[in-house]
Amino acid sequence: MPDQHREYPTALGAASREKITLLGQDLADDVMGQVGFGELAFWLATQRRPSKGETRVFEAVLAALADHGFTPTAIVTRLTYLSAPDSVQGALAAGLLGGGSRFLGVTEDCGRFLHERLPAQLPTDEAGWDEIGLQVVREQREARRFVPGLGHHVHKDGDPRTRRLYAIAREEGLVGPHLELFAAIGRVHPQVLGRTLPLNGAGVCGAALADLGLPLELLRGFALLARTAGLIGQLAEELRHPVGNDIFLSVDLNNRPVDPDPYRPS
Repeated sequence: MPDQHREYPTALGAASREKITLLGQDLADDVMGQVGFGELAFWLATQRRPSKGETRVFEAVLAALADHGFTPTAIVTRLTYLSAPDSVQGALAAGLLGGGSRFLGVTEDCGRFLHERLPAQLPTDEAGWDEIGLQVVREQREARRFVPGLGHHVHKDGDPRTRRLYAIAREEGLVGPHLELFAAIGRVHPQVLGRTLPLNGAGVCGAALADLGLPLELLRGFALLARTAGLIGQLAEELRHPVGNDIFLSVDLNNRPVDPDPYRPS
């Protein structure tokens, strides 16, 4: 028998016979039709209602990360649906499980990376931020490690999402230390690397989310939240204009048998 005296406190959803509450609000009367989904997602994660400016920046991040075309996450979603059309949840889950260090995970990686390198005393001008940025890039270069969020395989001359997200954050007065440090890295890294690389959209999204005070441990979760909408769009298009079978056949009909290549421990 369940323990009737044990309590499990939560500020999230709870239901009684008469109503449903969420975050201390009446779900039907105070939330539905009153609070946008992006605002609610922020509220759920922080248990504080965001300002209009915070909501705008947060929703801009979600829009930036929603869909990037035929990425591996989109392709596996379409192929899983091809294999199991009775399992929409499986197709979505397959795509989300592919969110890692190369796709989507950069958002969390960059936010954490910047946060760990913020000094106790924050600079008050651009020159101070540039000094920290140089130190960060030099340390990564010496350790032969990449700077998360620096570089893009397509937008080599600048990621349009980065420019726009910085503009929105400035308009709302929400350029915080993470975005400041990321911008400094963008300015100074050519001095160390000898070439100019763009600050990519996934990285600037991580910096913006960190500046909003969202939990660093959940930054990838927000990227996955955004991508869920994109994957639903991929499935909707697959229903009307299917390409999954063509992708499958392009591999299946063009495989080439080769001799075994036994594994040899190094």
